[in-house]
Amino acid sequence: MFEVKAVAAGVPSLAPFFAEDSGLGRDRQVRSRAVPGGLQQGDTPGLYGGTKQPGICDVERLKRFLTAPRNDRKARAWAAALDLRTDEIPEYLDRLTPVLLRHDTLALNHDYKKGKAVPFRALLQAGIAILVDEQGLPSVKCSCGNPLRPFEGDTSRISVTFGDGNEKWHGYDRAEVVVVRPAPRKLERIALVDVRDPGRGIERPVGTTGEADAGFDATERRAVPRLAGTTFGEASRRLADVGLAVAFRGDEPPADRARVIASDPGAGVGLRFGAYVTLSVAAESGTDGRTEGTATPAPSASTPPAGSRPPTSAGPTPSRQSPSKAPPGSVPPAASSAAPRSSAAPTTTGSPPQVTSSPPLQVTSSPPARAPVTSSAPPPVSSTPASSAPATTAPVSTVPTTSAPATTAPATSPPTPSTTV
Repeated sequence: MFEVKAVAAGVPSLAPFFAEDSGLGRDRQVRSRAVPGGLQQGDTPGLYGGTKQPGICDVERLKRFLTAPRNDRKARAWAAALDLRTDEIPEYLDRLTPVLLRHDTLALNHDYKKGKAVPFRALLQAGIAILVDEQGLPSVKCSCGNPLRPFEGDTSRISVTFGDGNEKWHGYDRAEVVVVRPAPRKLERIALVDVRDPGRGIERPVGTTGEADAGFDATERRAVPRLAGTTFGEASRRLADVGLAVAFRGDEPPADRARVIASDPGAGVGLRFGAYVTLSVAAESGTDGRTEGTATPAPSASTPPAGSRPPTSAGPTPSRQSPSKAPPGSVPPAASSAAPRSSAAPTTTGSPPQVTSSPPLQVTSSPPARAPVTSSAPPPVSSTPASSAPATTAPVSTVPTTSAPATTAPATSPPTPSTTV
């Protein structure tokens, strides 16, 4: 188990880099909000919050502290924790942006002990003021100046301990904790939600502290763009540009080049700012046109849309594997089987039409050899018996599939009808 120390909003650190009463930052009382999936990208609209009165983090004061000769030892330890040189500190701080956590968030925190930065896994309560970098990653805890790094480890094996004044807070739910991964691109602006008025959005330019904020109506409906046929990376950017979020499971999001075959809700549906859209993606193809079994980013196809809360959709789940055990874009076996195969590809208005002149397309969200469900979903093309379509005649231009090896699934076996899109 990974021991994780709870860090509550407004509670002073016992080993801070700088005194909590120095005015570096001010936390707020915010109730953590559940999201579809505990893994979030740093550019997710509404991931972070703000207020009408900015001033939640005094970046200039932190810069003065870190560059003052009397704090040179602390500055060297602080910079080392973030893989910086001390002379890079001012420029680095100028690129950070103050925000408020809207979710209980896992991070690698650092105490200052005996002249060194001592790392420890921490669960930061919603409402804590932090600085995030250009890819939306938590970088500094404002009230004490402690450096933050991304959480690494199996989120299904965490053990949260409360103590030293950090008592279990109201609304805490272990299943709703969030881990932030870097956005796939450097951000120019961060779309926030006012923690006091959720109907008000805040657009904050990266590297500013609130003086250049622009407000917008977070209740205004935003149409889901047409995404079928694009790559996952392009679809994610299009959604973020209109103020919508992407839902997916796993230790990492699907590869940017993974092809999107459907979205739920479909194109044209109006959603509020920050609502989640589920993307169904096809497996990666190898150079020979066949599917590579280790590059299947299909778990996003089984993630529920906004408003639903399945057991594995928010926070750490037992299906997740440690990043060291699963390559980016891969599907942990348990996550692939979390939902029936017939629900792996949403059939919404944004889904591509079925092609009746070729064998059914197959979705790769779970290994075919694990749980065939031929009795739960009849074939979509009733005029073509299964025995008349040998596996050897299927063209390679259809959606790739991680078919079972010949030893367990002979070539003469009919295709599994339940995996149609």
